[in-house]
Amino acid sequence: MSASRPTVPPPPASDVPARVGLVGLVTLLAWIALCRSWPDLVARYGLPGPQEVMSGPYAALLAMVLSGTAMALWSVLVEKVHLNPSNGIDWGLKRAVGEVIHVSATKIAGLWATWAVIGGLYCLGRWYWDGQYLFAMEVIGAAAIPVFVLSVPYVIWLDRYLVNPRDHAWHFGALLLGREAWDMHEVKKHWRAWIIKGFFSAFMISILPPGFASVVETDLGQVASNPVAVAALLLELMFVIDVQIGTVGYLCTFRPLDAHIRSGNPYLAGWLAALLCYPPFVFGFMGGGGVLQYEYNTAGWAYWFTGYPALLWLWAAVLVALTAVYAWATVAFGIRFSNLTYRGVLTNGPYRYTRHPAYLSKNAFWWLSVMPFMVTSGSLVDVVRNTFFLGCVSAIYYWRARTEEAHLLGEDAKYREYYAWMAQHGLITSRLARLLRRVNPRPVPSASLQPAE
Repeated sequence: MSASRPTVPPPPASDVPARVGLVGLVTLLAWIALCRSWPDLVARYGLPGPQEVMSGPYAALLAMVLSGTAMALWSVLVEKVHLNPSNGIDWGLKRAVGEVIHVSATKIAGLWATWAVIGGLYCLGRWYWDGQYLFAMEVIGAAAIPVFVLSVPYVIWLDRYLVNPRDHAWHFGALLLGREAWDMHEVKKHWRAWIIKGFFSAFMISILPPGFASVVETDLGQVASNPVAVAALLLELMFVIDVQIGTVGYLCTFRPLDAHIRSGNPYLAGWLAALLCYPPFVFGFMGGGGVLQYEYNTAGWAYWFTGYPALLWLWAAVLVALTAVYAWATVAFGIRFSNLTYRGVLTNGPYRYTRHPAYLSKNAFWWLSVMPFMVTSGSLVDVVRNTFFLGCVSAIYYWRARTEEAHLLGEDAKYREYYAWMAQHGLITSRLARLLRRVNPRPVPSASLQPAE
C-alpha cells in the first residue's frame, strides 16, 4: 500500500466574500452586452433614442455605478457585512443625535477641509486638466456639491452607531478646531487614506471610457478569424473588468460595507514603488523616452510569429490567460480593491496560489508580449538595454510586493498566518520561497523598512 499524502490545512478564512466580485463581474458583462445590442433593441421594440451602440463615457461611468451598486447590495443583503465586528458598528447603540452632534461636527469639518485640500491639489496638477483626466475632473466636479451635502446626514447617522466615532477624520477635525485632544498618529492615518483615495480615484475614473468604448464598438465578425485581433479584444475586455471593479473599490470605502480603509501603507518605500507605476510619474520612468524605457526597436509577439498561425493562437491564449489572472485578482477583492491600503485579508481566488497574482501575471505578460530580447534593429546593445530595463521594472514590482507585505504583516495576525501558510503550501509562492531560500538563505527582515512618519 502506498503512503497517503499529508493533509494540507486550509488557508485562513478570507475577510472578503468570494461571491461579491462575481456579482459585480456578471453585472458589468450584462451591461456591456446591453450596450452592444442597443441598436437591435431600439429597432425591435421601437424604443426612443439613437440607434447606435452605447459606448460613450457616461455609459462607461454607469457600468461602474451598476456593478458597484450590485456588489454593495449583495454585500449587505446576502453576505450581511454590515454586521461584521470589523466595521466598528454596533447597531444596538442608536445614540440620540444630541449625543453625537458635537463629534459629528468635528468630523465633518475634518472631511470638508480634506476634500478642499484635495480639490486644490487637483487644480495645481496640470496633468489633471489635459487628455483623459478631463473626464475625471468633470465627474468629480459634478459630484462635489452632492458629496459635501450628503456627508452631513451620513456622518451623523453613522456616528449614532459607531463604537468609536472619534475616528481618523475626527482627529483631523479636532486638530483644525483645536477644541479637544487629538492624536497625530491618527491624523497621519487619515491623510494617508485620503491621499490614496484622491490620487487613484481620479486616475481610475479617467481610464474608464477608452477601454469600454473599444469593447462595445468592436465588430466580432471582423476579428473572429484573426488571433491577434481576438487577443486584442479579449485583453481589452480583461482590462475593462479590472478598471471597472477597481474603481468601485476606490470609491466605496464605507464602513457599513466593511470596506473602509483600516490604514494606508506607512512605508515611504511603498509609496515610491507604487507611484512610479502611475501617471504622471510613470511617464518619466517607464513611458516613451523614460529612464526605464524597454521598447526600443521592439515589435512584439504578433510581429515575430507572423506566418506561424499555430504559434499566434497559442501565444494569444497565453497572453489572454495571464491577463485574465490579473483581472481575477481585482475581481476577487470585490468592493475592497485599492493600492497601498489594508482593508482586510484576502486569501481566496488567485490569492490561494500566490500572494501577488496581479504583479506576477502582469510582469509575465510584459515579458511575453513585448519580447524585449527580440529587436528589429539587430543590435545586441538594444537587446541588452531592453532586457535590463524591463528587468528593472519587474524589480520595482517586487519592491512593491515587499513593502505591501511589510505593511500587512504589521497590521493583522491573520495576514501573518496567511503569509506563513502560503510560504508552505501556496502552489506558486511555496516554490518561489524555496528557490529564494537557496539563493539567499538569510531573509531580509521587513523591519528594515522605515515608516513614512
